[in-house]
Amino acid sequence: MNEDRPDFLKGTLDMLILKIVAMGPIHGYAIAQRMQQISRDFFQLQQGSLYPALHRLEDRAWLQAEWKETSTGREAKFYSLTKTGRKQLEAEVVNWERLTEAVALILRTAE
Repeated sequence: MNEDRPDFLKGTLDMLILKIVAMGPIHGYAIAQRMQQISRDFFQLQQGSLYPALHRLEDRAWLQAEWKETSTGREAKFYSLTKTGRKQLEAEVVNWERLTEAVALILRTAE
């Protein structure tokens, strides 16, 4: 994440990575690029945040990885969502929607 962005709630990065990977098998650098592109440059993932998160998600069996050749001919680890990862993503999206609605209710409260 860009250093001047506010701190994220715990687990937000994991949810966003799971969502990007849910679109189809993808390697780490492409995850960072896609996240930056989709967020209109709001999210700029640094390797120091991305790769530990990918390893954590793989350790939890939410992602699986295999080495494949990229379009440039280089070998890279491609990540895909597991069945458990898909269920986790669905649960996290529901929780996120509840959280954002609760925050919105508080912010809309008249002073």
